[in-house]
Amino acid sequence: MTEPILRGDRSAACDELFKALSDGTRRTILEYLVREGEQSVHALTAVSGVSQPMVSRHLGKLKRASLVTARRSGRETYYTARAKGLAPIVRWMAVYGALWSQRFTALEGLDAY
Repeated sequence: MTEPILRGDRSAACDELFKALSDGTRRTILEYLVREGEQSVHALTAVSGVSQPMVSRHLGKLKRASLVTARRSGRETYYTARAKGLAPIVRWMAVYGALWSQRFTALEGLDAY
């Protein structure tokens, strides 16, 4: 019986997170929200260097990946980073971190020979 080569997290949530974080502008917006707290689309547009429609598009992708939440107030939408949204990636990295740690320990044991 053969064992599957890929056994990692194949969940849609993890895929969505990696896709959302694959773009540098989205990572920058998320980092800004983590550092500065809740921000309006207008404020994010001012600091992002891209147009308001692009900021809204990036925020939509971050929201679908559960990395931000949105709150409407009048005509403005405010976004907040959602740290728990990274949980699927953290779990995925923990599995591979342990695997690589075991492999590095085994390599260190080879020095004795």
